[in-house]
Amino acid sequence: MPPTNLRLQFRKKRQQLSKAQQLQASKQVLNTCLQQLSLQQANTVACYLANDGEIDPRCIIEYCWQHNKRVLLPVLHPFSTGHLAFVEYFPNSVMIANQYGIKEPVITSHNICPLADIELIMTPLVAFDAAGNRLGMGGGYYDRSLAPIKRDKLNTQLIGLAHTCQQANALKANHWDIPLHGIATPTQYFKT
Repeated sequence: MPPTNLRLQFRKKRQQLSKAQQLQASKQVLNTCLQQLSLQQANTVACYLANDGEIDPRCIIEYCWQHNKRVLLPVLHPFSTGHLAFVEYFPNSVMIANQYGIKEPVITSHNICPLADIELIMTPLVAFDAAGNRLGMGGGYYDRSLAPIKRDKLNTQLIGLAHTCQQANALKANHWDIPLHGIATPTQYFKT
């Protein structure tokens, strides 16, 4: 199936989840991360704000704040088109909507974090397979932005967050795709 059709199919699945199912999934994916990842040891964690039915990492974000961890969110890079920058996020951060209508913290020279300083990055995805292949929204923002992790052999761990219904049998990997180190769902962790 072409990627465009796969995206539509899996986006529809996650959009059909009720608010109660989304909230329960958010709590359960935190438990998966606490049991299977080094979330407790990480000091700097990048997440995202859920959009379009994505699994909501708000419980992970709140856990990190409660445990004095530095929380970052991706923002559209102001000078490097097609790339993301990772910016500190606080409960009182001033937020603005980007060109896709997704809220992000206002970026300044003081709140941007170099990729090499991030221990754990939680990424959204549209679909995944057990081998760690990730199908994103198709814009390539994460693949371009996270390429230095692979190229420079950084220790940053990349973990995809997904609803169980987003698992595909197998996804085709492209040479530009940045592989994930694992995928956390509400019920399971896939180490890749």
